[in-house]
Amino acid sequence: MNTDPPSPRPNPSLGRLTNIAQARQRLMQEGRSLAPDWTAPWLERSWQRCLTSGLHPGQAISFSHVNASDLRYTLEANQQLIEAAQPMLHNLARAIVNTRYFAILTNADGVVVDACGAIDHTDPRAHLITRVGTDLSERSIGTTAIGAALAELQPVWLHRGEHFFEATSVYSCAGAPLFGPDGACVGMLDVTGVDVQERPELKHLVMQSASKIENALITALPHALMLRLNWPGNALGSDADGMLCLDPEGWITGANPVARQMVPGLAVPSQAPVHVSEVFGVPAEPLFDAAKRPANPIELPLWSGLRLQAQAITRADEAQTRQIGPGAPPARALREVEAAMIRQAVDDARGNVGQAARALGLSRATLYRKLGQKTT
Repeated sequence: MNTDPPSPRPNPSLGRLTNIAQARQRLMQEGRSLAPDWTAPWLERSWQRCLTSGLHPGQAISFSHVNASDLRYTLEANQQLIEAAQPMLHNLARAIVNTRYFAILTNADGVVVDACGAIDHTDPRAHLITRVGTDLSERSIGTTAIGAALAELQPVWLHRGEHFFEATSVYSCAGAPLFGPDGACVGMLDVTGVDVQERPELKHLVMQSASKIENALITALPHALMLRLNWPGNALGSDADGMLCLDPEGWITGANPVARQMVPGLAVPSQAPVHVSEVFGVPAEPLFDAAKRPANPIELPLWSGLRLQAQAITRADEAQTRQIGPGAPPARALREVEAAMIRQAVDDARGNVGQAARALGLSRATLYRKLGQKTT
């Protein structure tokens, strides 16, 4: 017979952070759980991992930085991720510029590889976590959106006391993992603020931005044919599409996370490649034929009996598919768009580089570097 007293219930009148503080105390000082009514299960799991690894909430933390050789290797190994993410980082920075939040990109180990936005580098709490090469993993700085998203492989939101260390309770952050064309986690996208108002809606913004980065990664993958997929009745051509890359023989070389939800049986990391005929009830040849008429979607039967609509696009035709709407001109090259934005911002600021940098969500040093690139 269970004689343990019933677990207390959270008191809504006390406020969420007060209830979180009580849950922290019960778990970290008394070793007893108040989940799931008090905390999200993933949050308690993160706290438990930190405690198991010997961390203590009150201990001082240092935002450690990888050495120069490891940093050089990290940046080289994650160059594709950095390039794919940069447009979305700048868009994120514009969306949150007036909220005192900023964006951080890490690799799969939680090491910062890029950061963007209104970062106050005079504040060590902002400067230290946005340095390229800083280790923001769970093992290094405990429970944060970065560490939790990478460990749990799901989007998360944390505010103040939900962080493990007392020293990190000044932060509020949303994070989402990033998955590469092979289905493996390649990093994560985060927005963080210091001593800011709680804004859980940022979780949705980060998830949406992460999806765009994943689609940019799949688009950059070498392929002979791309299939854009959606359920019948949904328009093709948006970020909500599943995306499959095929080689000239019809082997699937990559897929975005949306396609992996739609299509059973796609290869996962370390698994042998899967042929397109193994997941759809059609051979590869008709798909390449359909690419001759990319404006005409086709229907593809899954072996489960379900059907998807698809647009087959060859590599050469992809520029025409990345359009805002019917009849819109092909998208300009990223460098060209970036150069135009920089010129416009500097003109609007009447030559004031600091003001232009703030408008673009860049640091002054980054803008000077980009201005130098445009004049060489």
